[in-house]
Amino acid sequence: MSINISGHHVEVTAAMEEYVKEKLVRLERHAEPITSGQVTLTLEKGRQLAEASLHVSGADFHATSSHDDMYAAIDLLADKLDRQVLKHKEKLVARQHGQG
Repeated sequence: MSINISGHHVEVTAAMEEYVKEKLVRLERHAEPITSGQVTLTLEKGRQLAEASLHVSGADFHATSSHDDMYAAIDLLADKLDRQVLKHKEKLVARQHGQG
C-alpha cells in the first residue's frame, strides 16, 4: 500500500501518520488492496480537515471530513471511505450474481 500523507498548515507527526495508515489498512478487509492514495491533513480557520483519495483495482474513492480534533477528523474520514468501499463491493457482488 503506497499512501502519501501530507500536511497543509499543520505538521504531520509520526503518530498522526501511523494513525492514518492504521485506519486505512482496515478498509482493505472490504476491498482489494489499496494500490495508492493521497491523504492531506489541513488546519483551516480553526477546523481540522482530513481529505483522502484512494485507488483500488478498478475504483477510486474520495472523502473529506472536518472536526475540532484532527484524530476525530481522521476517524470520520475512515468511516466515510469505509462506507464507499462497502457500497462498491456490494455493487460488484450484485453484478457477479446478475442482479445489477
